Amino acid sequence: VRSWYLPIKWVCEYLLAAVLFVLAIPFLLVSAVLIKATSRGPIFYLQERVGKSGRLFRVIKLRTMVQNAENKTGPIWSTQDDPRITKVGKFLRDTHIDEFPQLINVLLGHMALVGPRPERPEIVESLEWKIPNYSERTNVLPGITGLSQLKLPADSDLESVRQKQIFDLYYVTEVSAWLDLRILASTGWLL
Repeated sequence: VRSWYLPIKWVCEYLLAAVLFVLAIPFLLVSAVLIKATSRGPIFYLQERVGKSGRLFRVIKLRTMVQNAENKTGPIWSTQDDPRITKVGKFLRDTHIDEFPQLINVLLGHMALVGPRPERPEIVESLEWKIPNYSERTNVLPGITGLSQLKLPADSDLESVRQKQIFDLYYVTEVSAWLDLRILASTGWLL
């Protein structure tokens, strides 16, 4: 990891996250009204994730699933036509508006704008046994967006995680301003 760049990255991303959060407030307010009007439960969903150096933190997202969606199944990956996802939740996921509250995680120092996606501790525990060097992705702050998220669809099985691991480890070893700018520009274009 290019350690000299990481403090610069943190300051730049903090400032950008603050601006983006202010711009996201109208979207969050409309989303909050829609979530409350169409389903029972809280507006926000807090979920424990593994951050830099294996530290745990709570990621903040807009709730897109029915309340207590994992009571019967425990921690599992979401699937393409997951019946637990509400109609409003599907729209929020498709537009990535559900990710906007994670800007708060960036402002709190738990996440970066760009980096490998943080995973849940229950899933990390099993992946560390099955995928060599899996924990190396925690050498940098996890991100809202990243190289693997742009290149591949959401995790659905062990093979998809292995594919993403290639991009995540590339990012961890090659992190730079140029790479971050390209990822942010590509994310903005996709949004």
